[in-house]
Amino acid sequence: MTSGESSGGSPDGTSATGSGAVGAGSAGGAGVAGGAAVAGGAGAAGSGTHAPGKAAGAGKPPASVVASLMLGMALVALDSTVVATAVPQIVGDLGGFSVFSWLFSGYLLAVTVTLPVYGKLSDTLGRKPVLLFGIALFLVGSLLCALAWNMAALIAFRIVQGLGGGALQGTVQTLAADLYPLKDRPKIQARMSSVWATSAVAGPALGGLLAAYAHWRWIFLINLPLAALALWMVARHLTEPVRSPGRKGPVDWAGALSIFACGGVLLLALVQGGVAWPWLSAPSLGLLGSSALLAALVVRVERRAEEPILPGWVWRRRTIAAVNLALGALGLLMVAPMVFVPTYAQSVLGLDPVAAGLVMSVMTLSWPISAALSQHVYRRIGFRNSAAVGISLAAVILYSFTLLPHPGAPWQPALVMLLLGAALGLFQLPLIIGVQSTVGWAERGTTTASVLFSRQVGQSVGAALFGAVANATIAARLTHAPMPGLPDSLDEVSKALDQPGLLPQAASDYLRDAVATAVDHVFLGATFAAVAALLVLLLMAPRKFPVLPEHREE
Repeated sequence: MTSGESSGGSPDGTSATGSGAVGAGSAGGAGVAGGAAVAGGAGAAGSGTHAPGKAAGAGKPPASVVASLMLGMALVALDSTVVATAVPQIVGDLGGFSVFSWLFSGYLLAVTVTLPVYGKLSDTLGRKPVLLFGIALFLVGSLLCALAWNMAALIAFRIVQGLGGGALQGTVQTLAADLYPLKDRPKIQARMSSVWATSAVAGPALGGLLAAYAHWRWIFLINLPLAALALWMVARHLTEPVRSPGRKGPVDWAGALSIFACGGVLLLALVQGGVAWPWLSAPSLGLLGSSALLAALVVRVERRAEEPILPGWVWRRRTIAAVNLALGALGLLMVAPMVFVPTYAQSVLGLDPVAAGLVMSVMTLSWPISAALSQHVYRRIGFRNSAAVGISLAAVILYSFTLLPHPGAPWQPALVMLLLGAALGLFQLPLIIGVQSTVGWAERGTTTASVLFSRQVGQSVGAALFGAVANATIAARLTHAPMPGLPDSLDEVSKALDQPGLLPQAASDYLRDAVATAVDHVFLGATFAAVAALLVLLLMAPRKFPVLPEHREE
């Protein structure tokens, strides 16, 4: 391997929120093996305390602990997607059609804005208490969702679920680095990636089956025994490595509250902008302006805090800042395959929803395999160069989507997705493993949360941006349509796409071509995001990550 470098990493899923007619409104979509964990900086100074007398992650945890972590990962992944196919039954029972998208958006907001808080708390109080709290809160939220009496109550309880999910998502990734020696981390992270991918793909099918043959409330009730089992296994079997208490200090509750407020307002603006109200309307401008003011408040509060939730070093250190930006770009570009490929498969290729989901989900087959094999690459050429190769390939593959014929065969976009998963697995894991190796125990939770937060925000920005691009493309094509019979507005496009037989054949073909062009433009934007990530790596990330001596492989 390269001198001074080592590794381990963690794929993670996130929710994608589409915006507009092609983006399908606000919809939960599980990110496939998205990145999660962390970053480090240059130099040992200020790098935190480390386990005395023994390297972090020495030895392997018992199988029961591994099972509990994978079960926690499955819970969060399932809940990101399982509700989607049960929406008709939920709305039919509880009403609230105009606000049902908040079943996804509320969960996404709660998970995202709490990540930095839980990351710092895990560094201050330890991973186990934060993980136990997260599982317990997720369990309570699931029970309350099952008992919801109207849509407002269900949305509120989904937010409670998200508050628990944020603790699960970040802490599980951090523990994988704590408990495993570097040479074994690619294996455990590939397993977690497989669990996430399987759960995310199975979620919609499971939700549909439960809603159709049992009741939608069982979507949440099924979480209870699983969460209870995970809670018992973690409480009984998880023992954290010994650590120095040197960095333990007062909890920055003022910082936590200001970050929660700022993140919540910003994501609300991104999730609802262009969907619930126009981008240049008073609500959008007011929310964006408020988020800017709250961001200034966050900076002021965090500068004065003794142990800030978002310490400045997560952006001052080159390695952490580069990984934050690169994985933020990953979150942005992932909107293209996760949100727009199913729309393309149904509206352009004419596939049913199940087949359309399969076209996109083949990416989840190659991603974990590529991630597991990436160790053989980064041990030879280094973390940064491996990631640069992966994102370069991803840029070429994303652009190749725009060259597909119209109409094409389903195997063509499926092949693109398969290759894209392989390229992104090679991009993500070396960054995560390498950057985890540059920090000690006392900073690992904070850096993990920093990367997760950047990815989640990138995905929200991507959903808003690409939704606007797609809508603008379709609107322009409708304005200059050479034939009658087409929808008069974007609001009518989704209905026309669902029932193409209602349109004249020429108008239906024209509308399909307009959607194909819109999706091409989205993938072109995703290509630019991949190129931006590559430039960040080449210009900002150090050629050799400053791996701490305790993490170096012999």
